[in-house]
Amino acid sequence: MSPASLAAAFSIGLLLAVVFFFLFTTYNSVVALRLRIDKAWANIEVALQQRHDQLPNLVEAVKDVMTFERDVLERVTQLRAGWSRSQPVPAQAANSAATSAALRELFAVVERYPELRSQDNVLDLQNEIERLEGIIADRRELYNDQVYRHNTRIAQVPAVFLAGPFGWRPREFFDADETADERPDVALPTG
Repeated sequence: MSPASLAAAFSIGLLLAVVFFFLFTTYNSVVALRLRIDKAWANIEVALQQRHDQLPNLVEAVKDVMTFERDVLERVTQLRAGWSRSQPVPAQAANSAATSAALRELFAVVERYPELRSQDNVLDLQNEIERLEGIIADRRELYNDQVYRHNTRIAQVPAVFLAGPFGWRPREFFDADETADERPDVALPTG
């Protein structure tokens, strides 16, 4: 073998090794991001389930006193019934945002009833649900950060060339509903 053909073979081998290395590391980084997204979503589901489990206790604790606020209680109950772990991320996100808005409205109504505010079980449930709301917000932020990293990674070279063959698709963010920032409209009784 001549020195020129040996150099060419070495160059081709080196080029293939570099290409394989980039493909290998890219594949592994995308798989790691996908697993982080799955883990973050599982953590969100745990917090959603915990909040979901507390809602009947809260509704039960306040329903006898809040006779004029049935619509608020029914809305919370309907949203609880509408949540399912099997729904896609956007549907769960919309339900979560609507539930958070309904809970804010319920808490605003509870403030109007001194007899509710003084009940320890109502305060404990309210504090627990507010704690879970904070956990959901933190976990949603982590999930969305991982989704951003994944979506960015698969849109960049060299991963963009692997996305099609490996079926990598952008993941959906856990977006809050557009009305999540609105204050609840709570009409105070007159008279």
